[in-house]
Amino acid sequence: MDYTIQHLQKTSEMLKTLGHPERLCIVTRLARQGSFNVAALQDCMSLPQSTVSTHLQKLRAAGIVEARRQGLEVTYSLKNEQVKQIVELLFQSTEGKKHE
Repeated sequence: MDYTIQHLQKTSEMLKTLGHPERLCIVTRLARQGSFNVAALQDCMSLPQSTVSTHLQKLRAAGIVEARRQGLEVTYSLKNEQVKQIVELLFQSTEGKKHE
């Protein structure tokens, strides 16, 4: 299968965005449990809200997550099905070993 240079560049940028441990943590949680607001993600990660928001902004810019506003609350969910598949593939062998 031949890929264009644009497709390869886009895929490379997506993987670079996912390459940060905190962003990978966010994406993994969203892939496994659906949508969350910043506060829920912040609590799970023990990071300042501003840090979580910055990571979410980068994930949105890369087309990986999407935001939905409901009143004052913004919830985030995965937008990119390919990313969900990547996360599932990366962590399928560790699913039963979470607490070891």
